[in-house]
Amino acid sequence: MEIVYVYTRKRSEFGRQCNFSDRPAELHVDILPDPTQALNFIERNPCDTAIQCAHNMSEHEVNTERFEMEVRGINHVEGGWPKDINPQEMEQTIRYRKKVEKDDHYITTITQLGSVMEHCIKQNNAINIYEEYFEEEEELEGIDEAPSAKTINIFRDPNEIKRTATHLSWHPDGGRKLAVAYSSLEFQQASKDMSYDSYIWDIESPNKPELILKPVSPLVSLEYNPKDSHILVGGCYNGQITYWDTRKGGHPVELSVIEHSHRDPVYKVIWLQSKTGTECFSASTDGQVLWWDIRKMSEPTERLVLDITKKGNLDIALGAISLEFEPTIPTKFMVGTEQGMVISCNRKAKTPAEKIVCTYSGHHGPIYSVQRNPFFPKNFLTVGDWTARIWSEDSRESSIMWTKYHMSYLTDGAWSPTRPTVFLTTKMDGTLDVWDYLFKQNNPSLSLKVCDEPLYSLRIQDNGRFVACGSKNGLTTLLELSPGLYTMQRNEKNIATAMFERETKREKILEARHREMRLKERSKAEPSKDEDTREENPEENTDELIAKAEKEFFEIIEAERKRLEKEDNKEKEEGEVEKEVSEEKI
Repeated sequence: MEIVYVYTRKRSEFGRQCNFSDRPAELHVDILPDPTQALNFIERNPCDTAIQCAHNMSEHEVNTERFEMEVRGINHVEGGWPKDINPQEMEQTIRYRKKVEKDDHYITTITQLGSVMEHCIKQNNAINIYEEYFEEEEELEGIDEAPSAKTINIFRDPNEIKRTATHLSWHPDGGRKLAVAYSSLEFQQASKDMSYDSYIWDIESPNKPELILKPVSPLVSLEYNPKDSHILVGGCYNGQITYWDTRKGGHPVELSVIEHSHRDPVYKVIWLQSKTGTECFSASTDGQVLWWDIRKMSEPTERLVLDITKKGNLDIALGAISLEFEPTIPTKFMVGTEQGMVISCNRKAKTPAEKIVCTYSGHHGPIYSVQRNPFFPKNFLTVGDWTARIWSEDSRESSIMWTKYHMSYLTDGAWSPTRPTVFLTTKMDGTLDVWDYLFKQNNPSLSLKVCDEPLYSLRIQDNGRFVACGSKNGLTTLLELSPGLYTMQRNEKNIATAMFERETKREKILEARHREMRLKERSKAEPSKDEDTREENPEENTDELIAKAEKEFFEIIEAERKRLEKEDNKEKEEGEVEKEVSEEKI
């Protein structure tokens, strides 16, 4: 029981209410100065005063606390189940679902929600809220400005012994992360204390890698799975293939068996366009291309030996150093070799010999990069020796376009994913070149000195705006290109189509002309050979030559005599026919 006391009092008994108002100031006291006080002051005579011409300066030191960003992921699992039911057990969940579906309340709720959802779906089908009405009329800003690039971030190899950033791979969802493979490619020069680790970096946090990958051998290549961004596949220096699941940490989930793996470093691994999203293939300088399924890494699912004689001999196979696969052409792929030759292959051929379709040769050294144009898959870019070359599948004898010969070696290259006439190359002098063939073909539109050491790897983000470059000392530089280099120009596709077709046609005409000249040279060479043989055998039997000449002479005379006899007989027959006709008339 609660006891409540209520106290009451009138408002008038609280006291006088305060009222505030504005009013002018009032003078209460005015004390006048006293002249007699002046006698107490003592004058200073003379008076010294120091004066400085410069401003008075003050120095302050501030030491701010260091701010470190850290990214943590959260895995959401299926929820909403009662405590006594394990969502991993299929039988329990099915049994519980059936129980809930029999409930009358469940059926009424579903019917009520069904009408609401149907209304929302009809709205979505009726109006596209993301439609852009003025896309064509939108003025592109910043295109007329000069090509430029600025450094956004630098990611350094955290280890004391620096290694080469051999391969880069962007995260497929938004490109907020960058996977970098580190290894030393100098044969037998690696230190015993050298780390095997590779890293996944958050592009906004260069101080500390987000995840450390710990392979059994240094990684030469590393690639994100485009279908599942948590999965990465890597090619090791010892020839093994390994894959990671970032949800399970930095240790590899599974490795290929070394007996069935490559014999040399795996320079390239590419994910295939498959329903499962678990298939990939790899290339190495041992002359093999191997296909893998990460669900079963004990042995490769398929094997191809890069023997251009089509005998399948591994001893004379060409070493693969780059690989190209276009998902829109799933049966074809291309291999760049150490010998400066590009091999075009067809995976679905019936026999291993038929898998090697044709070759393209034009470089004087290893081809470090092969990539098809994302807008025109018939045209592809190769980077090797001192040049970058653009090829057409229709012209096999030579490339249709090429850059000038540079003073330093080219190490990597890639097409822009947003512009068909722009590609980038890296060089041994630490320079990144951006070529825009729409405006300039003799020199790069932008040449940027990224660092003092050689650049080894290059990767462009899918939006074409950001570029990552890896150097020999493990320095990965993230650059942002100016809008003009990644924004599509007006009629650029049509101009690029016309340019590639024109150059292809020109090369075909030159090839045909070269064939004609070769045939003429051969035809000239054959009679000269006959004359040489005659000169070499002057003591040939003269009686046989005389007999042969007489025989040919009499054959000619006999043929001429027979021809004359035929003509005489024909004239006689015609005369007799005329006589018969005249007699009939009479």
